[in-house]
Formats: sequence, structure tokens, C-alpha cells
Amino acid sequence: MIYVYYCFDLYYMRSCYWMKHFHLFRRYASHFTLQLTRGYRYIDVHKQIFVMSQEEGKNRNKVYKVVLTGGPCGGKTTGQARLCSFFESMNWKVYRLPETAYIFLSGGVKFTSLSKEDAYRLQRNLIKTMMQIEDTFFDLANTCEQNCLLICDRGLMDGSAYLDPTDWERMKQENGWNSVQLRDNRYNQIIHMVSAANGAEPFYTIDGHNTRHEGLDTARKLDEITAAAWVGHPYYDVIDNSTGFEEKVNRMISTVCSRLGIEVNDRLSSESKKRKFLVKSLAPESMFPGYQDFDVQHYYLSSPSRKTQARIRKRGQNGYWTYTHTMRRQVQDSMVEIRMSISEKDFNILYEQRDAKRHPIYKKRRCFLWNNQYFHLDIYKEPNPERCKGLMLLETYTALKGDNLPLPDFLEIEREVTGLTEYSMYNLSLKE
Repeated sequence: MIYVYYCFDLYYMRSCYWMKHFHLFRRYASHFTLQLTRGYRYIDVHKQIFVMSQEEGKNRNKVYKVVLTGGPCGGKTTGQARLCSFFESMNWKVYRLPETAYIFLSGGVKFTSLSKEDAYRLQRNLIKTMMQIEDTFFDLANTCEQNCLLICDRGLMDGSAYLDPTDWERMKQENGWNSVQLRDNRYNQIIHMVSAANGAEPFYTIDGHNTRHEGLDTARKLDEITAAAWVGHPYYDVIDNSTGFEEKVNRMISTVCSRLGIEVNDRLSSESKKRKFLVKSLAPESMFPGYQDFDVQHYYLSSPSRKTQARIRKRGQNGYWTYTHTMRRQVQDSMVEIRMSISEKDFNILYEQRDAKRHPIYKKRRCFLWNNQYFHLDIYKEPNPERCKGLMLLETYTALKGDNLPLPDFLEIEREVTGLTEYSMYNLSLKE
């Protein structure tokens, strides 16, 4: 069994840095000890353990919010039930938030029979209703005695998929909403279950669904626009139909466990790894599918140990920002990483502890879906160290190996650089 004490190690506590910001790191240490003292063992030297950003309730319990979305007949209902059972077996409290639109659809509302203005008002009220339902569940989770998983049957951004883009912008402006707030800050993880109409057509059916009437073509279109609505969320996973349905559901559960840092061993099969590619030249914007651009800033922090890396990230769009604190440490044969969402105030406190030996890193991150695969294209920007000038790296998480992974055909890929230390951000930031 492995015990990791980030803040309570005597060596660390002697550090002025850790003493000064003890109130911040006490929270992060609790996540490590909670995860790693329950019998999880890390033995793969090539494996990185990513412990996702998790909120902390009033009883210091974990609160994790995941959205299950997707097109018709994607396995969302079955997946929700299986995910619930899996986490309940680990003594988590699980709340299953109902699909708000179903309340209206089962009540006799037909979107196709509404005028454009009526549909606009209904969609606005639907989103407000969804916010209230979610906030009620979030409040319950916050006072729960157990670790708590909230499974949202669709999220706020799904509503944007059924509106004209100009109407969506109008709605956000009228209500004081912004996409970073609705998409990135509200939920920990988004999972899109691809419709059977896209890759598993023989299994597509609407039997048993009183409110579902879509044919294959309509189902594919709904799947595409729903997937596009969530592009840009920092932790977005697309579960396609490249395997059978049972394995598809297992991949979904495994993805949640992976983001949470829960080792499931052989209980679920998951081979998904991050792969990184060097891009030679940037294609014109018109060649990209629907995408979202973000400004990203990384700052490495002074650390009392060479075995520990710490950094903060500021990620934003149109003047709205999310803030993340990341710590990495070698534990036996594995690199363990924990990511925690922090406030702007905490970010500014930690910003004062920047590592003078490392450059800040500035980049534009372009997020897009291509061929049912979610990609990040990091375009490094000025001011950056000389070695980062003109650098572009494409990243994705996939179980596909070698040439089995189709890459965007509109990008000129020079070569794969997965695992090459010279392309790690930690090394790219080092001052010469």
C-alpha cells in the first residue's frame, strides 16, 4: 500500500512555501491519502495516474459531477444505471439527475409544433429549470457523509444544440450567462455516448421510447450537434461504437474511474492512453470542423523537492476563466498527478510562487471533434521560450495503437512524439 502526504511530510513542512499556503494544500493532500490508502497499487513504470479535479463537500467528502450526453440510442440510459451500480458497490452515494426535457416531452410538448419564439422561450425555461434541479442535487451532495457521484442525464449545454447560434448568443446575453460558466465550471467531466445510428446502425431502434421518433439520418444529425455543443470542456470523453455494446458501457465506466484516479485493475478493460503528435503546419480555419479556441497560460511553481512538480493553469474564452492547480510526484513506479479546480484568489496567491528557473507557457488550445475522436491542438504563442516558437502539438486519448488511429486529414502531421521528454511542457519551460 502506498501513502502519499504532500503537505504533512516533515521535509515539506519546513518549506516556507508550503507553510505559507498550508490552507490550500491541506485540501489536496486529503485527496491523495484518500485515494492511495484504499489498496490501490501502481506498478506500471510507464503509467501516469491522473486524479481529476474534485470538489470537496462540507464533510470533506468528494463531490464529482459527470454529464452523460449523446444522440438517440447511444446507451445513455443503460450506462447511467450501470455507472450508478458500479460506484454504489464502492460505497459512494450516487444521485441520478433526470433529463429535464423529458418532463416536457412526456407532458405532451412537441418542439416541432412550436413557433420559433415559443421554442426559444421553452428552451430558456427548460435551462433555468435544469439549473434549479441540478443546484438542488448539488446542495444535497455537498452535505453528504459519503463520497458522492452526480450523474446528470444531459447538461446545460445540450440546450444550445437545439437553438440557432444567434438565438443561443441572445439567450446568454439576456440572462447574463457565458459558455465557460455553463460548460467548463459547472461539471467535472462530460461523456458523449455516440448514437448507434453512427457506427452501429443494425442496432439502432426507437422501440420502447414513447418520446423518440427519429430515423437514422435525424439521429446522426442530433448526435453530431449534441457532441459539438460540449467541444471545449477540459475533460470531455467520446465513447464511440468501435466495440460491442457491453464493452462500450465498460469503457464509459472506466473513463470515469480513470478521471477520478480510481484503479479498477481487470474489473473493466480500458487501454486508453494519451497520444501526442507534432504538427508541421496549421490548416486554414475553414478546414476545421466546429471548434472552440481557448487562451491557456501555465506557470510552474517553486517546489521543495525534485520529485515534485507543481503548476497552475489559467484557461479562458472571451474574458471568462477557469483556474487549475496541478501537482505531480513520482510514487514508486508511477507518476501520480492530481488536478484541483481553484478560485481566482487562490490562483493569484500561488502565482507569487512562480519558479524563477522556468518560463511561463502561453498557448492557444483548439478543441474539436473529428471522426468521433476528441482532439486538442496546442498552438504555442508569444512570449514563449525559443524552443516553443512555431510549436504545435496535437493530443488525444485513445485505445487505438499505431496507425489504427485515424488522424485529421487536414493537418500535416510530422511524427508522433508520445513519451518524448523534449516535448513535455515541464522541459519546454526550462530556462537555458
